[in-house]
Amino acid sequence: MRIRSARPDEHDALGALCVAAYRAEGLGSPRYDLVLRDVAGRAEAAEVLVAADDAALLGTVTLVLDGGPMREISEGDEGEFRMLAVDPAAQGRGAGAALVQACAARARDRGLRALVASSQDRMLRAHALYHRLGFVREPARDWSPIPGVDLIVFTLAL
Repeated sequence: MRIRSARPDEHDALGALCVAAYRAEGLGSPRYDLVLRDVAGRAEAAEVLVAADDAALLGTVTLVLDGGPMREISEGDEGEFRMLAVDPAAQGRGAGAALVQACAARARDRGLRALVASSQDRMLRAHALYHRLGFVREPARDWSPIPGVDLIVFTLAL
């Protein structure tokens, strides 16, 4: 498995992968599906990484290191990642962990002090992954982007 930047010709497939991964967890909505599918838009404002095995796309994540429109919760000396998604057929093969570790390495290389992520409280497998990788919960930073969607925050000190 290799972690690399997503190519423009992969954006549509990665958008579909995001929707499938979120829907497999019982998440998403027709409105949010449009956001998940907009990989090209994310790639204009942040770095979109992909986990690939030969020609197969296993997962993706959006990494925000320089602020901008994709920044939600990170502060000036923090990076954040968003929309971590692993193809349901590829789960359990380490793609999610590899993507998060790549985000941490890029943030560390930039000299940032921490990497943060938001997650819905129902995403228990993601939470277990974050804890396994050394993230800690930061309840004081929990937030809600829209009514009815409550997000919890995890931080990894770099």
